[in-house]
Amino acid sequence: MSTITEKRPRLDLRPPRDDRPLGSYLALIGVFGGLASLFSVLFRASGRQLPERIDSRDLVLLTLASHKTARLLSKDRVTSPLRAPFTKPEGEAGPGEVEESSRGTGLRKAIGELLLCPYCLGMWTSGGFVAGLLTAPRFTRWVAAVFAIFFGSEMLQIAYKRAEQSL
Repeated sequence: MSTITEKRPRLDLRPPRDDRPLGSYLALIGVFGGLASLFSVLFRASGRQLPERIDSRDLVLLTLASHKTARLLSKDRVTSPLRAPFTKPEGEAGPGEVEESSRGTGLRKAIGELLLCPYCLGMWTSGGFVAGLLTAPRFTRWVAAVFAIFFGSEMLQIAYKRAEQSL
């Protein structure tokens, strides 16, 4: 009688390799925090007062604009030259969009990941729109309206294409 010895998988107790550029992420957090702090100091020095609250119409407008701006910067085919130093093309994605991945290591990789993530960029675009609303409300509403209308147009294009396909 012979016994068959099966190889059992070895339990690897080492922590998984983490190639995330955590220090570079901290640097980007520092840049965002620094810009927000600088804006706060300059805003206060200008003698302006923060509003009691932001009007709900402005919240809706800036939300749509921030979403569309972040998506445009992170995924759009036409804005790929802005991302090119930090990303590499992978293929096609949704309508007018490309799929990319970050390139390099350290800060280059972290910036690439930021530029490819519409959720991550949303924080930056939101901060920019709110800063604009506080300092140049008319101009900011005009720019935000362009992006909000663009977002609405895009939603109608998607709905129209789905309606065509269902006929």
